Amino acid sequence: MKIALVRPNYKSHIITPPLGLGYLSSYLKKSGTDTVIIDGLKESLKLNQMVGKILRLKPDAVAITCLTAFYREAVLLSKELKRNKITTIIGGPHPTFLPYQTLIDSQADYVVCGEGELSFLELVKRNFQNDNIQGVYSLKNLKDERQVIVKSPTAENLDEIPFPDWEQMNPSSYPRAPHGALIKGFPVGVIITSRGCPYECTFCASPQFFDRKIRFRTPENVVAEIEYLVKTFKVKEIHFEDDNFTLKRDNVEKICRLLIERKINVNWACPNGIRADEVNEEIIQLMKDSGCYYFAYGIESANPQILKNTKKRESIDAIERAIEIADKVGIACQGFFIFGLPGETTSTIEESINFAVRSKLSRAQFIILDVLPGSELWETLKGKFVPNWNKESYKEPEWIPDGMTGKQLLSAQSTAFRKFYLRPKIFLRLLKLVDHRQILYLIRRLKDYRLLKINL
Repeated sequence: MKIALVRPNYKSHIITPPLGLGYLSSYLKKSGTDTVIIDGLKESLKLNQMVGKILRLKPDAVAITCLTAFYREAVLLSKELKRNKITTIIGGPHPTFLPYQTLIDSQADYVVCGEGELSFLELVKRNFQNDNIQGVYSLKNLKDERQVIVKSPTAENLDEIPFPDWEQMNPSSYPRAPHGALIKGFPVGVIITSRGCPYECTFCASPQFFDRKIRFRTPENVVAEIEYLVKTFKVKEIHFEDDNFTLKRDNVEKICRLLIERKINVNWACPNGIRADEVNEEIIQLMKDSGCYYFAYGIESANPQILKNTKKRESIDAIERAIEIADKVGIACQGFFIFGLPGETTSTIEESINFAVRSKLSRAQFIILDVLPGSELWETLKGKFVPNWNKESYKEPEWIPDGMTGKQLLSAQSTAFRKFYLRPKIFLRLLKLVDHRQILYLIRRLKDYRLLKINL
């Protein structure tokens, strides 16, 4: 049996290997199923090109990964595949939380809710005949959007899942468009050392997707993958994309010490963010000693009440101390800020911008709130806004806080980027990291955040 595993093309300035498809591919291969990964984002494939490429493969089924950011693209691809009578399955966070709507909109045969490895393999074994497989739904066993959804079973021992299918996601085949924009080394290998997060931030879908649980790979397993990437694909940099890389201090320390002991000479970073209250100078120094040069903190807002509203469970003082420690140790530190959270006003936005500018952050990212299916905000704001699946994720508002306008949020985002980056010290520091092969992607970022008015 041959399965095509597909990521649709969509507008994004971050183009990194799709780890979910990579894990699913290696897990299926381990059980004797042939797979082909088609990354429409990396290959810049238009819809007709994607469909043509899939049809030429003559797969037994096509599995499409789907985030809310590219739900529209996943739906359009699925409908085209169904017109060609191809068995189609959609998985990922978006269909996990809106399975009925996804089935209706996409005309797909099945959605897989939750982590896909175990349930999808079972679906393959049953030749895509769903006989009550946990976490797998079709319109035969899902009658409306009110039905209670049971997610797929999960692998409790993550070391038992093979490394992602790097042969089909060769890091050197990806463009210089990483998470975090600027890098020290290329190719970049993308890794997760855990799945899940025990926190309950209201804007995030991870708590519900993973039931506020977290599972870890062993440090030995993680470092073995890093060695494999370095030796086999000549990877020069590693990006840890965990929801919470530093949560288990012993694991972080062991990973760092193994990198040092085995003399694995590789730069590494945490562009997805770590919690500021889970690090101290000792662990940050060890991270640097083992090759870490950059990480991000999820700050979200500099206003204490907004942090309380979002159940962030961090104080501004703790965040500021953590930034200062990173600066002292010599690690470039980025701050993530979200504009448009409940309680947001023009004053609280100004508070966040001023905090970012006066802090010792090396980089900052200012995004506009996406109300994601699966997040607590999705439930509490239901009926107060109309989801817009066509909007650009994190760049266009859909729910507007009381007393604000969408125009104010858009203006605030552009203003924040200008105030932070158009300072000689910050601008020149980042300019030193710019590789000429990244220029086009950097210009796209500037255009996306309305800092440049040009057509590409």
